[in-house]
Amino acid sequence: MSRPRVVVAGLGDTGLLTAIHLAAHAEVVGISSKPGLVSGQELGLRLSRPQLWARDHWVSFDRYHRLDPVRTVHGTVTGLDLEARRVHLTGPDGTAGSEPYDVLVIATGVTNGFWRRPELETREQVAAGISRDHQRLADADSVIVLGGGAAAVSSALNVATTWPDKRVDLYFPGERALPRHHGRVWSTLVKRLERRGVGLHPGHRAVVPAGFGFEEITGGKVEWSTGQAASSADAVLWTIGRVTPNTSWLPAELLDENGFVVVDDYLRVPGAAGVYAIGDAAATDPLRTSARSRADGLLAHNVRADRTGGAPKRFRPATRRWGSVVGVQRNILDIFTPGGRAIPIPAWSLLQPVIVWRGIYGGVRRPD
Repeated sequence: MSRPRVVVAGLGDTGLLTAIHLAAHAEVVGISSKPGLVSGQELGLRLSRPQLWARDHWVSFDRYHRLDPVRTVHGTVTGLDLEARRVHLTGPDGTAGSEPYDVLVIATGVTNGFWRRPELETREQVAAGISRDHQRLADADSVIVLGGGAAAVSSALNVATTWPDKRVDLYFPGERALPRHHGRVWSTLVKRLERRGVGLHPGHRAVVPAGFGFEEITGGKVEWSTGQAASSADAVLWTIGRVTPNTSWLPAELLDENGFVVVDDYLRVPGAAGVYAIGDAAATDPLRTSARSRADGLLAHNVRADRTGGAPKRFRPATRRWGSVVGVQRNILDIFTPGGRAIPIPAWSLLQPVIVWRGIYGGVRRPD
């Protein structure tokens, strides 16, 4: 059987790894709206210490050894023709094009706040956005962080750590933050937040201003739908988990009522021959854990198995969030297990090239 032509739509964290796994067995084309991996992970580090964040999470595609066989296309996906098996896209100069496929992997992710956007960007535009957000916080004397997820907790802790003279307050709607993690994770991190002087405000749900699309860091007054008096700060981070799947380019019959891609237990898209979905855009489970459970290797296995008559593997969602929450602190990276225990990895700056660049990505060239 000849090598299939695989199009991976979206080269974020999960799409990139899926393309790497498939590159040894197929002719792979990856489509990305960014000129490299611009990870949505570790928001707190991105805001407070952007150079450290960029070292691990903003990497041009030509640095990945195992992406060498992959043809990367800088463009925005605009449509899918299931019958002709073609993905339509628009390039940076506005020119329309298309890519034929035998296998399509949908990995276009979600839009989430000001830091995960689907727009086509150049390297200079990415750099300008990261710098702008960092400077916005650097110039603020007071910061409100809204939300109870990992992005909110990470932002509050990292901002308070980097700028200890700022007033930083974390507002979240429940009795505790990180409700999708094991309770031990919050018990551990709440102590760190308190040591850094972060004000903790449970039971607060913000009123979203009419027409606000979460595209920027704001400032000023925040009203509460839960009855408290309004609060205000120089900078307000809206990290409240209002995600929108980047799937408007797909036929409606492939999507659930919330716009996520319907998949079976093997990450196939029912009714669409040769089409798979993975990551935050895939409706695998309420936590969309295929984005964080190394399902990239499983999907690549299933693509090969489906074409050769092998046995596919079933994706089994995790029941809790796990992994890093607040990123590298004092050169130690804490990985929280599903059971809530922190596994510290010391000397991260020395081990990261071995564990991540070599172990996960199969080798990453140093920047020029």
